[in-house]
Amino acid sequence: MTRTAAHSLPDFVTNKTVARLPWLAAAICAGILAGALPAQIAIIGFGIAAILLCAAITPLATLVALVILAPLRALIATEAPNQLPLDIGQLSLLLLVLVWLAYRVTWKRTLLPTTRAVSPVLIAVFIFFCAASLSLFNAFSVSAWLNEWLKWAQVLLLIILCLDLVTQREWEWLVFGIVVAASANALIGIYEYFGGSGAEHLVINELFFRAFGTFGQPNPFGGFMGLVAPLAAAASLGYLLQGIAIWRKDHRVSGASLFAAVFYALSFCLLAVALILSWSRGAWLGFLVSLLAILFALPRRWWGNLILLVVALVSLGLAWSTGVLPDSIVERMNSAFSETFASSDVRGAFVTNENYALIERLAHWQAAYNMAEAYPLLGVGFGNYEEAYPNYRLMFWKYPLGHAHNYYLNVFAETGMIGFVAYSFMWLVLLWITWRTRRHPDPLARCVVIGLFGTWVYLAVHSLTDNLYVNNLFLTIGTMFGILAVLHRQTFGSVRLLRHS
Repeated sequence: MTRTAAHSLPDFVTNKTVARLPWLAAAICAGILAGALPAQIAIIGFGIAAILLCAAITPLATLVALVILAPLRALIATEAPNQLPLDIGQLSLLLLVLVWLAYRVTWKRTLLPTTRAVSPVLIAVFIFFCAASLSLFNAFSVSAWLNEWLKWAQVLLLIILCLDLVTQREWEWLVFGIVVAASANALIGIYEYFGGSGAEHLVINELFFRAFGTFGQPNPFGGFMGLVAPLAAAASLGYLLQGIAIWRKDHRVSGASLFAAVFYALSFCLLAVALILSWSRGAWLGFLVSLLAILFALPRRWWGNLILLVVALVSLGLAWSTGVLPDSIVERMNSAFSETFASSDVRGAFVTNENYALIERLAHWQAAYNMAEAYPLLGVGFGNYEEAYPNYRLMFWKYPLGHAHNYYLNVFAETGMIGFVAYSFMWLVLLWITWRTRRHPDPLARCVVIGLFGTWVYLAVHSLTDNLYVNNLFLTIGTMFGILAVLHRQTFGSVRLLRHS
């Protein structure tokens, strides 16, 4: 504003006041809309406006919004008065890509990702993606194959976007978004357990209800809790160590670090409680093993890893044998072990109320075996278990459950030996990369890597009884892959440097 114009305004109006006028006008308009529109529409509108405003500042904000909104898929699909053209996770990912492209065009960058987006994590996932793609030649349904194929394409895209957008410590926001999404779901699940759902088919002891959050089913909800709980626990420890390091160096208390440590500790407690209330035996078993994995990975030296693991196992054994744990939980865990590692032939088995769940799961396992036997190399097609099930099911088990209730068998049946070997190779590489990235010089980043190690172990165990790449959980897992890729790059540099290390 020129001096002449400034002198023409009242004395109380300054350049700073003029600069604030657009924000004041926006606030007034927002207030008018909030009063005129229904509360639900106003909240949705303000949420979209907030996401777009943050996206204009940085595309990373859109990625954080994605991991928070993606788990709402089933809730929105069942409760929204009008159906969306795509589910909330896919819409968020589409917005992320558009914002990312606009950001690169605005700053006159190439539209193709640079070599910074190359990572051993990306390569490992890409190998499985290519192997699974070959199953198209045997696919019973091309649309079912395409649906599953697109899931893993989105996982690859998320890894690339994380590597491109995260340059320094922005990964902390991604961890925050993932934990916030899981904690909000945990609160909903706890409310449902004490009668907030009214789902009669999920009644426990005629008093409570199995928690299912926004997922509609307890098992994937428990899976979500179990995937994020190790990350929350490790992040809490990491921020505590960060606060201690600041105190030792500068002799001052870091309120931000302590607040973050408390936040993630409380989040872990919420997730652990919600996981237990899901009454999912696969989630319980995976959670237990993931905590042991974290304890094993914490020390830098192998003998420290071994000592911590032995102490944890002995403590667990004493608690189990002395009756410290509630009988209902012990009985539930015993059945989890028996069902997870059962392998008998159930053709012609006598079904009762007590063994129905076990027989049903084993029947679907045997159907997966039959598919793999018929198509040993390429399987029946990625995502085609349900489509092929009528041809390979056991007698009396007419209706499919959507998957084999064992993701390893599911991959074997759908993608054959080629896809199964590639999937196993992918996870062996990811575990090795995660283990090596524990060398990260930053204590917080090192703890987050250890939390991711616990997450991978949890996923490996729970996958023995379920498929967790559902209800947009694959978007959360893809973002976790991206965080690992970023931290690995910060630890070792580029792939070329890694080869010479």
